[in-house]
Amino acid sequence: MPELFADVMDVRVVNVEVVVTDRKGKRIKGLTAEDFELRVDGEPVPVDYFAEVEDGYTLTSSDDDVGSVPSLAPNEPAGTNYLIFIDDQFAIKQRRNRVLRYLEEDLALLQLIDRAAVVAFDGRDITRLSDWSNRHATVRQALGQARERRAHGRPGMSGLGDRTRRSVMAAAATVRSFAKAPGRKAMLLLVEGWAAPTHRWKLWSPWGSGMTSASLDSLYGPLVHAANLVGYSLYPIDLPGPLPRNAGPGWSPVLGGPQPGGESLTGGDSRGGNVAPYFSLPDWSKDTRLASEGRQHHVLEFLAEQTGGVPMINAYRDKALAETVTDTRSYYWLGFEPPLTGSDALHKIKVRVNTPRKLRVRSREHYVDMSRGTEVSMLVEGSLLFGGSPGTDSLGVRFGAPRKAGFRKISVPTEVTIPLDDLTLLPMDGRWLNELEFRVTLINEAGRLSEMPVRKLPVLRTQEPRPGDVFVYETELPMRKRQHRYVAAVYDPVSGALLSARGAVGPQ
Repeated sequence: MPELFADVMDVRVVNVEVVVTDRKGKRIKGLTAEDFELRVDGEPVPVDYFAEVEDGYTLTSSDDDVGSVPSLAPNEPAGTNYLIFIDDQFAIKQRRNRVLRYLEEDLALLQLIDRAAVVAFDGRDITRLSDWSNRHATVRQALGQARERRAHGRPGMSGLGDRTRRSVMAAAATVRSFAKAPGRKAMLLLVEGWAAPTHRWKLWSPWGSGMTSASLDSLYGPLVHAANLVGYSLYPIDLPGPLPRNAGPGWSPVLGGPQPGGESLTGGDSRGGNVAPYFSLPDWSKDTRLASEGRQHHVLEFLAEQTGGVPMINAYRDKALAETVTDTRSYYWLGFEPPLTGSDALHKIKVRVNTPRKLRVRSREHYVDMSRGTEVSMLVEGSLLFGGSPGTDSLGVRFGAPRKAGFRKISVPTEVTIPLDDLTLLPMDGRWLNELEFRVTLINEAGRLSEMPVRKLPVLRTQEPRPGDVFVYETELPMRKRQHRYVAAVYDPVSGALLSARGAVGPQ
């Protein structure tokens, strides 16, 4: 089949929210677009969109909409969307509910133009407790429902392997499902047990020489890349809270030095109290408990650093929403249009401020030139966790009698009926052509995901398709001998159409 689709490209704009402070953490105001230098992979790129937001209001702004950044007139309020994700798979109920109660108390800090949504994950399914709402009563009710949910964690429990991956993919699916939200987007992650991988682990210190981001990216990268793709800053919350008082003096990796008790992590007013946000890290090799906590803190710092957010570690769990609101009230908004090719390549973003003063700049560090094929695979996997269909629910799937395929394994004959009315076939040399992509992903009752490799389906017709024509694809679906939920999807790279079907397959 000829290469038909080399020029099909999805054009997007990358938005970067930038926080600029002095060495003491005080926000710097009044900068212009000319004060910023934006580099991608070391090369300078022009700033196509610029806005300064202070205390939730736009001071200066470009005239036109760019990407998901709306055009805002001076002195117009700039709302923020706060997406609250609760991982019940590892959470301990008492710790989780403590944080949820403080989130409820701080809902009064949200302005009328702000919105919040609440989502929870139990290790298998994602539950939308509330959609976007600017009504405090609606969000408060959702947080109350979250407190009544079962928490599946145990003291000392740390996430490992597939279970952690399920939580990470659930959070990534949530980000994508709530992608179409105009304005600033922040995700508060209530997590416990998300630890750094033990392989290639190096003890972290505030002065560098820590573990490589590549080893963290292997497990937590899907969430970071999904957040960067749709413009979310991550604010992960440390549910377990601080170590005992004798753990040592405070150290903040965000501000870069010791922080007196009760100060705000993000530079604004806070609840106060004699608390220390971070503790110095003793020799982890002599205390497995400290090693486990250090590995978990490192993950929270990684998620925040990669997306321009702030980790709410130790005592900051009790004022996570207040600190997040403070951090998202004042910032600079930069947008640029990169040459996207859909190569799935990771590109480094570096923002500098060209002023005589030595200032600190915090923003997302990467964006992914994600291919449409990778996005479709993520949508299919997300739909298994979140429910619903990733595309038009018009695919026909029939299963035959299972056949034994090894120890505790079966192979299920599968027939997929694809309606050509929903696809685009291109005329070429008297024939009508397309090359579709077929995916199917399974999840068993324990929440374990499995995915078949993407299959290319050449479609060739000698006559122009008539209304009602279909293309039938037959294959074998290997799986363990137990019932699974499935999502099957066919992607048309010419029109961008996505056809899907979902249901159950396998023995009861």
